[in-house]
Amino acid sequence: MPRVLSTSLPAHVGATVTAAGWVHRRRQLKSVTFLILRDAAGLAQVVVTDAALRARLAELPEESVLEVTGRVVGNPAAPAGVEVADPAVRPLGDPAVPPPFDVYRPELTAALPTQLDHAAVALRHPTRSAALRVSAALVAGFRATLDRLGFVEVHTPKLVAAATESGANVFALDYFGRPGYLAQSPQFYKQMLVGVLERVYEVGPVFRAEPHDTTRHLTQYTSLDVEFGFVTDHRDVMRLLREVLAGMLDRLTDLPTPQPLPAQPPAVPAQPPAVPVEIPAVHFAEALAIAGAPPDEPDLAPAHERALGEWARTEHGSDFLFVTGYPLARRPFYTHPATGQNPPGAAVTRAYSNGFDLLFRGVELVTGGQRLHRYADCLAALAERGEPVEPYAGYLDAFRHGMPPHGGFAIGLERMVTQLLGLPNVRQATAFPRDPHRLTP
Repeated sequence: MPRVLSTSLPAHVGATVTAAGWVHRRRQLKSVTFLILRDAAGLAQVVVTDAALRARLAELPEESVLEVTGRVVGNPAAPAGVEVADPAVRPLGDPAVPPPFDVYRPELTAALPTQLDHAAVALRHPTRSAALRVSAALVAGFRATLDRLGFVEVHTPKLVAAATESGANVFALDYFGRPGYLAQSPQFYKQMLVGVLERVYEVGPVFRAEPHDTTRHLTQYTSLDVEFGFVTDHRDVMRLLREVLAGMLDRLTDLPTPQPLPAQPPAVPAQPPAVPVEIPAVHFAEALAIAGAPPDEPDLAPAHERALGEWARTEHGSDFLFVTGYPLARRPFYTHPATGQNPPGAAVTRAYSNGFDLLFRGVELVTGGQRLHRYADCLAALAERGEPVEPYAGYLDAFRHGMPPHGGFAIGLERMVTQLLGLPNVRQATAFPRDPHRLTP
């Protein structure tokens, strides 16, 4: 008999079905036991009146895996309005060792380090597994939108010979007796592939050996990268990003909402945030003034980002805000210089760029911009920074053979999920997070 998921039980009232899942909870009364079975879709209530079976279930720990065959009957008080009666129960494994915290409670009460130490069990709780479902939906929307727009998904190396891309710290390794590194991003490769396919994207891990022990940083995270050719400037990149974000968030409306436990708030947002037809944008110099930062501040601090997020909501009713014209010195060498005039009030000695960040609810979510595409300009940018050409030889070779004006962006997936669900820590949006102190499980 084919297995029926909990959410499909209402379609089988009066029929005998087989369900299977984990023992979520047992409520033992004087003459009846209510067995709550959990599967990937939600919860199913099983009514047990047989004395022998009740005795067996009384000794079976939560999280044990069972198969239940019985008749589906209506009960408005049960999950989904139905329950399984007259069951035959078959264990599908050994009795489970009780986890170090209760998965059946509406909220996980264990401290986050304890949850992360026992991630395989903690992730079974709907409030934790919801982040993984949202993450999968966002990636599906990302891919679908870009496929529709003629982009090609690519897969670039994560083992590289030089630590040169962005100045961030890198993880070094022994690669058959010579130094190698884990890739900080697919930036160079996706630019080179613009010269092949024009429009490319990638979903993959990136590695940053930065000692940031904060609620918003990981040493390995998933980057959603895009690069495309024949742009006029960074504004073309921003317009594409707006369409991609809308496609990603639209996908959440098709995401099945797992049944919440009693007294538990929904784990998946019922209404994704709207992406404005035109996302508001401010120049970096204006952003500093809005955030109350000194005009010579070289970058935006988290407090500045939060202030800008509040300003965007108050002034524009938007969860999103572009900050354009970042100082060229704070961007990688391949960033295209600003092609317009400095905005009023900007420090005239500061060189601005055609690079931007997108803030989402007061947190940096996306970095992007227009890139240099002429070989001579790349050489000049490296010379201006006092950097040697040789480590970039393979990358620069593509520019010698003709590259169109191009640009792109990268979205931090876990950070986006964190902001969407209002989680206090990015580790809660990650199945098995890696940070400066955690390399297991």
